[in-house]
Amino acid sequence: MKSIRIGTRNSALALWQAREVARHLQNSNYLTEIVPIVSSGDKNLNQPLYALGITGVFTRDLDVALLNDEIDIAVHSLKDVPTQLPNNIELVAHLERDFPQDVLIRKESSRNKDFHELKLATSSLRRRAFWLRNYPGAAFSDIRGNIQTRLQKLEDQDFDATILSLAGIKRMKMDIDYEMLPLMIPAPSQGVITIAGHSEKKEINEIVKTINHHPTQICVEIERNFLSTLEGGCTAPIGAFAEILGDQIRFKAALCSLDGKNYIATDESFEYNNTENFGEKFANIVLENGGKELMAEIKDHI
Repeated sequence: MKSIRIGTRNSALALWQAREVARHLQNSNYLTEIVPIVSSGDKNLNQPLYALGITGVFTRDLDVALLNDEIDIAVHSLKDVPTQLPNNIELVAHLERDFPQDVLIRKESSRNKDFHELKLATSSLRRRAFWLRNYPGAAFSDIRGNIQTRLQKLEDQDFDATILSLAGIKRMKMDIDYEMLPLMIPAPSQGVITIAGHSEKKEINEIVKTINHHPTQICVEIERNFLSTLEGGCTAPIGAFAEILGDQIRFKAALCSLDGKNYIATDESFEYNNTENFGEKFANIVLENGGKELMAEIKDHI
């Protein structure tokens, strides 16, 4: 077999993730080639994602490359992947999850400020909503770009702190101070690298499936089913996190209004079986407890 062509965004973090997939495949004695592609989400850094009006902004260009046979597989941060995939594209494998948490990065001059005093830079509606639930009246600035760009903007611009995914900081081996944020439920699938393939490339897909981490797959499928049942795009203020604890799965999730005032949460522990759609089950509980009306309100605003 020729080298497996691995498509990726061309940011430093995305390239790290592609190399990690390549390492797993090479460990199984397969040749690989990394093919960087500039995504629409990387081209437009002036608008927050929710203002772009589309889902899959970071995956669309790689989807096109897959369908046009320019690459064999595409590597994504799973939290960026819409729950509704294009025709003939499927998620083939997930690497083991690492560091799903959100963390706070402060400017040096803001070290001694209390959380309720901070002016935050984040374009994530989830992070804004969850923060407002705990610190009403907080001020925000929009911020886009890769980790390095955001950290530079933190130094150069008029705000006190930003919120980033811990996974990116750890993967880039960045030596920076951060604070954990227990108030944040991660975005569904945060901290997971996923591999998408063309559904007709059976041979390659079977190879890629050999590096799938099944416990991670179980957890993210619950989270993504929760998200899709709520009909929330990647930008909606929805957090969901499943983890395997012994012979149980614990699932924590929440839907939050944009202003943080309305918060509908679920926290369940259960024994897993592969016949029940747990994500859909818990999403329906949220919908029946005011979530349907709240989702309609969020969609109207977005």
